[in-house]
Amino acid sequence: MSYSSLPDHFAARLEALQAQDLYRRRRVVEAVAGTRVHMDGRELINFSSNDYLGLADHPRVVEAFRRAAGEYGVGSGAAHLISGHTREHHRFEEELADFTGRERALLFSTGYMANAGVIAALTDRHDAIYEDRLNHASLIDAAQLSRAKMKRYAHVDTTALAALLGNDGSRWRLIVSDGVFSMDGDVAPVAELAQLATDHAAGLLIDDAHGFGVLGARGGGSLEAAGLDPAEVPILMCTLGKALGVFGAFVAGDAALIETLIQSARSYIYTTALPPAVAAAGRAALSLLREESWRRDHVLALAQHFRAGVMQLGLQSPPSPTPIQPLILGEAATALAWSAALARTGFLVQAIRPPTVPAGSARLRVTFSAGHTQADVDALLAQLETLARGAGGVT
Repeated sequence: MSYSSLPDHFAARLEALQAQDLYRRRRVVEAVAGTRVHMDGRELINFSSNDYLGLADHPRVVEAFRRAAGEYGVGSGAAHLISGHTREHHRFEEELADFTGRERALLFSTGYMANAGVIAALTDRHDAIYEDRLNHASLIDAAQLSRAKMKRYAHVDTTALAALLGNDGSRWRLIVSDGVFSMDGDVAPVAELAQLATDHAAGLLIDDAHGFGVLGARGGGSLEAAGLDPAEVPILMCTLGKALGVFGAFVAGDAALIETLIQSARSYIYTTALPPAVAAAGRAALSLLREESWRRDHVLALAQHFRAGVMQLGLQSPPSPTPIQPLILGEAATALAWSAALARTGFLVQAIRPPTVPAGSARLRVTFSAGHTQADVDALLAQLETLARGAGGVT
């Protein structure tokens, strides 16, 4: 097919997405109050946020942001290596390193940029990268940008990974995996990955964006939950916009790793630093994470209460011990219809469709916060029961 102009080409692509129920629409949030959002003039209970510990609007976090904004202004003004690295950034990095038990930590402006910067800085066309097939898009894109050979193994299949590692003669190998997979909520076999990395003299990078702050006795994430020593997972990436409720990301490891990234990670060198006020807010959130373990306990209890409820309803939900509880509905049109029906009854639960998830596995991604109550969860379950009965059940 030929197109007379670029607008025609783009219009055809957009029409094809709409025909497949894959067109994405932004919804404007007018106000936020904890787990409640105002959209289209209505209040909805938000079950689509990654603010797992309910810290995004905590008074101490907000006040830390306000104080630092008064001192530094609302922007950093430059990259870290120019004039953008403030005392707030430096202290936050030191506190993150201490919390994760590593020598140093390095702040990045986003998790996407952290993954791109780390993988490209550590690998090139002579190396090989091994990725779980359900890794986050930022990890997949980072490997492609690095020019290294990328080899993907079946989801959490460490036997397949071992076979790939055993048949590779690359100069260096890097194993890359999510700690918690963002669309299914399941946890990677991080202990087995660490052993394979040791056995094959490979590097190991774990992106623990959705485990950090939530899993483990102290909230240290999937690595703490698995009992792993920092030396067993030399490269840890975590984001700050989930459990900590702020924005940005960090990479933690030994001093040589962090210094290498400062010198070589292009997405660190050539990007404006986070606003100092964000770093200050992150420090306040990290203190709350250390002090208030009840938040972690509460959100995980709510997630498991919900899971028990959907099992009784006969809905399909993969096993997940985390605040991410997906409901697999199959077709994109079904996921959209259920999401719209829930919105009409006061719940924000977004439909997730291909290419974010594999074809035939469109879903509702239900996420929980420490700000939710059991009454909120029971109300959502009641509406899901009504939908399931109306659909004759979903298998």
